[in-house]
Amino acid sequence: MPYVRIWIHVIWGTKRREKIITRNLKPQLMKHIKENARLKEIHIDFMNMVQDHVHLLISLRPSQSISKVVQLLKGESSHWVNQNHLVHGKFEWQDDYIALSVSESQVNRVRDYIRDQETHHRKKTFSEEYEQFLLKLGFK
Repeated sequence: MPYVRIWIHVIWGTKRREKIITRNLKPQLMKHIKENARLKEIHIDFMNMVQDHVHLLISLRPSQSISKVVQLLKGESSHWVNQNHLVHGKFEWQDDYIALSVSESQVNRVRDYIRDQETHHRKKTFSEEYEQFLLKLGFK
């Protein structure tokens, strides 16, 4: 049996960065994403969301790909929100996402960062944060 630990910090937003994740929706959506992940054997170590985006710390299994895991979580959760009429109009996630590898020594730091999203976004919007990630990591 291989011993593998692959930590990934995943971030994605709502379509057009709409602030559609309300205080009422947030706990339901987080619970649903976690339950769906468990059923699909996706290990979400830590998760938080604010009105327009989600942060997850995921530990991938050797057979899992980042793109498939994200597709399963995003697709099923948006379908569930719409099927249960939990928002006015249509709930959609943006097509793109950011997935960053995390070293074992930085896992607690990433958990803290994810935990503090509400405080963090009082100073910086998701759009600003997203653009900074892309620039800092050389994606732009």
